[in-house]
Amino acid sequence: MKRLIRKHLSSYFFITPALLVIFCLIGYPFLLSIYLSLCEAMVGQPLRFAGFENFRYLLRSDIFLQTLKNSLVYTFSAVVLKVVFGLGLALLLNSGIRFQKFFRGAILLPWVIPDTLSTLGWVWMFDPLYSVINWVLTHLGLVQKGIPWLSNPYWAMASIVLVNVWRGLPFFAITFFAGLVSVPRELYQAAKVDGAGRFRIFFYITLPLLKPLLLIVILFSTISTISDFNIVYILTKGGPMNMTHVLSTLAFRVGLAGGNLGQGAAVSLFLFPVMAVVVYFQLRVIQGRQP
Repeated sequence: MKRLIRKHLSSYFFITPALLVIFCLIGYPFLLSIYLSLCEAMVGQPLRFAGFENFRYLLRSDIFLQTLKNSLVYTFSAVVLKVVFGLGLALLLNSGIRFQKFFRGAILLPWVIPDTLSTLGWVWMFDPLYSVINWVLTHLGLVQKGIPWLSNPYWAMASIVLVNVWRGLPFFAITFFAGLVSVPRELYQAAKVDGAGRFRIFFYITLPLLKPLLLIVILFSTISTISDFNIVYILTKGGPMNMTHVLSTLAFRVGLAGGNLGQGAAVSLFLFPVMAVVVYFQLRVIQGRQP
């Protein structure tokens, strides 16, 4: 009995440093943001408990409601495109094309480059005067004049989605490729013997076996995309006309740039209950598919 107690105590002793680091870097800031969201907290002024007044104010704010819509559109569009194109690239890599090793390394380049540096490159490519994209499109005769990538609200949203997809596509492609490699070749051979075509093999063998991995990747990508800050802030800073503001950029503008820490914390925490429910059900689905 004493030996068992010592064993448990030693295990807690070894994990205590990791728990302290997690609490200091994640737990304490999260609890502090919850406390600030329930207070009237202006920079340079004493805190005053306000209950849910910050959240009620946000629900009456047109800018916040537009930001919430932008965040959902941005996240849904980017995640869907990354899944579709990432799976397509993974299938292409798994098809035995020539120079496969070269393409594996080339696909990782957008993910290896620091996101701030790569996004600044996209700022140059979207520039109204020096846009290389507009130059190519006009010289190919696809458009008559340059597209206002970052000054038009709809093109601006398309631009930040495009950069996010470009940035996150390598993770999806390589992860799905690893999943495809683990699928037993015997299943494909048996399906071909039975006369199944490529589409039937994909929908009845490949896709069902990739579903657990697919759900995990979608889960992590949804969380990272909806909390994205660098790409949106560097490209548009939430403009034009607040049409590309997402929750992270609005929280920065209200909380840090505007000095209203309470409302900024409320903005950043607004989707936490929704994301918690989504994560819970996705994990239930993943666990339900495990043997």
